[in-house]
Amino acid sequence: MLVGGFKVPPKLSLRGDVEPFHAMDVLARANALKSQGHEVLSLAVGQPGTKPPLGVRQAAATAAMDNVLGYTNALGRDDTRQAIADHYWEHYKLQVPASRIAVTNGSSAGFSLAFLALTEPSGRIAISSPGYPAYRNIIKSLSLEAVEIPSTGNTDSAFDLDALITQHRQKPIDVLMIASPANPTGSIVSESELKNIIEVCAQEGIAFISDEIYHRLNYVAPDVTAASLSDQAIVINSFSKFYCMTGWRVGWMVLPEQMVRPIERLAQSLYISAPELSQIACIEAFKGTQELEDVRKVYRANRKLLMEKLPKLDMPFASPPDGAFYAWCDVSAHTNDSMSFAKRMLEEIHVAAAPGLDFDTENGARYMRFSYAGEFDVISRALDRMESWIK
Repeated sequence: MLVGGFKVPPKLSLRGDVEPFHAMDVLARANALKSQGHEVLSLAVGQPGTKPPLGVRQAAATAAMDNVLGYTNALGRDDTRQAIADHYWEHYKLQVPASRIAVTNGSSAGFSLAFLALTEPSGRIAISSPGYPAYRNIIKSLSLEAVEIPSTGNTDSAFDLDALITQHRQKPIDVLMIASPANPTGSIVSESELKNIIEVCAQEGIAFISDEIYHRLNYVAPDVTAASLSDQAIVINSFSKFYCMTGWRVGWMVLPEQMVRPIERLAQSLYISAPELSQIACIEAFKGTQELEDVRKVYRANRKLLMEKLPKLDMPFASPPDGAFYAWCDVSAHTNDSMSFAKRMLEEIHVAAAPGLDFDTENGARYMRFSYAGEFDVISRALDRMESWIK
């Protein structure tokens, strides 16, 4: 529009004024170095570098060639929902009716749908800090308030329940969301602790969301789903991590009965449905256990190597790396600016890692996240470079 000969820009909403993902600056530079012919070893990317199981790829190829692919029901294809329900019996020995399953456009859509269904504008959602940066950005973009609960640093407790109650007493909190295993720390909430958190939330009228996207990547104990402890817990999961399907954009929710129809109505308008091709293919992911366990063995070996090497480089673990594929390390022996440190490491020895500022806006300058989702050889050579560089 021209007014008096001048272009008038549209007024922008504050919803879009979210923090950038600072690690993307590191990754952009890493890509530039690769294009110049440098070998960049990455410990930065939080995604598997492995193809999904063969059955997934074959099912997708067949569906792409033979099916007329289109919109599905907003809650997902019936066979996909049933396959997910069957998974809960096979993996957790928990009977969940398919009617309580919603298939989503990755876990990200699940977060948005859950927040919208559970809160009014200006509602308050508690999350752990350090934590996945998209949580607080999604919350802000929906005109909600993120209440970050700092980690206790106590290896016996992955979440500070007392801090949550203190915040709730000062001003009511509508929702608590916890990830276990967690990004970036790899920490795990034990079954007894999870049960206590859910019970306290129920007593206080706080809705509880469990982000279980890193389930089946627990190296110290069996997985415990919040759905086994309460039929009022909202569970969000995805095929992205353990199943090596980040680019397929398909996840799921396990919902309390009363939330199914509201989530369906929201999904109908916001997303229509998850991609049908991905929904067909992901059914086969549950059948690829042996292939996926072989990938998990690589993560175990990578984790063992990091646990041996990083403390010797004066980068101790700030949290036990018990799950997912991340190590959250204190690098304050080397720097008080992890963003600058990450950039220097990339420029000087061509090793990429994620600076802590993305995951902890208060104390992240002291920390870095190292991903061990890649190949063992890449992890090993990256650590050798870091050792020579630091010395």
